[in-house]
Amino acid sequence: MIEFTSEETAFRETVTRFVDREVAPVAAGFDERGEFPHALFLRMGELGYFGLRYPEAAGGAGAGFVTYLVLAEELARGSLALAADAAMQAMMGTDFVFRYGTPDHHERLLTPALRGDKIGAFCLSEPNAGSDLARIETTARQDGGSWRLTGRKMWVTHGTMADFFTVAASIDREKGMKGLRFFLVEKGAAGLEVGRRISTLGLRAGDLTELSMEGTPAVPLGQGGVEDLGKMLDQVRTMTGALALGLGRSALAEAARYAKERVCFGRPISQFQAIQHRLAEGATELEAARLLVYQAGRRIERGMKCGREAAMAKLFASEAANRLADSATRVLAGYGFAMEFPAQRLFRDARFLLIGGGTSEILLNVIARDVLEG
Repeated sequence: MIEFTSEETAFRETVTRFVDREVAPVAAGFDERGEFPHALFLRMGELGYFGLRYPEAAGGAGAGFVTYLVLAEELARGSLALAADAAMQAMMGTDFVFRYGTPDHHERLLTPALRGDKIGAFCLSEPNAGSDLARIETTARQDGGSWRLTGRKMWVTHGTMADFFTVAASIDREKGMKGLRFFLVEKGAAGLEVGRRISTLGLRAGDLTELSMEGTPAVPLGQGGVEDLGKMLDQVRTMTGALALGLGRSALAEAARYAKERVCFGRPISQFQAIQHRLAEGATELEAARLLVYQAGRRIERGMKCGREAAMAKLFASEAANRLADSATRVLAGYGFAMEFPAQRLFRDARFLLIGGGTSEILLNVIARDVLEG
């Protein structure tokens, strides 16, 4: 059983009201227009959501990681695209700057980003390197007393809008992943070019782009490389599990709502056992996913080792969310195929959950390795 503190419960109630009043009513419109929700993004900054997991001294709220998972879950219930935007800003896009940035970086970049006034991005994947990070081709070379980056990145969230980028690059290609380091690149830097916005199946209110660098000046962020990435991945995977929880809840609610309203053969289809079983199985999977996600979140919050638990949480929750989204379209039948109903958006958005934070196949490898190593 997962127990929440009174503060976490009160926070969930606050976010729930925000999502119900300000997010859910406009989510479909942003998806249809393929438009980034600028006003909602700024609103989340005003509410302090981007700084939730950072200490008060850095301009944050000093809340625990589980509190952030509550935020991710509730936002995804209203709009997975908005929740993913918030995750980039509140986690990957700002984490390295918080940990390794100078006081100047904190003042000029981090503090404004936590307010939503500036936007951060995280650049890891490349055209030829996604799951296999040892193949990262972006290189970092020292030029006198400074560093310069050359290479290309793909799937950069906030690419066209970002004011600063955390970029993974190799300082020694022969060392594979052990040669990776992270660097800060600011908007307008020489040789930095933001490419086309990538049109995607889901998360159409997001902003995914390509990025290229040619001798671009950069500032190192830490010396850990793989170690730093590993710690972040545990948080990202658990957070993605929370996103899956939110979307899965929305899919289950949509299926149940329609089943009670749709009359077929003289009675609501909710009275048919086949429909009831779909709903029951979905609810059971959601509960199991919730236990995995928040168990991993507590471990992270307490500073415990969490690689296996984070991988399990993300694997199970993301697959469950996709099954729930698929089931909702089946319950709605023809209307599940209609763009005017939310089931199709949930179905499309859910595919992102199978990729972001590591594919299911990679997560199975992580879990299997841990089992075999005891």
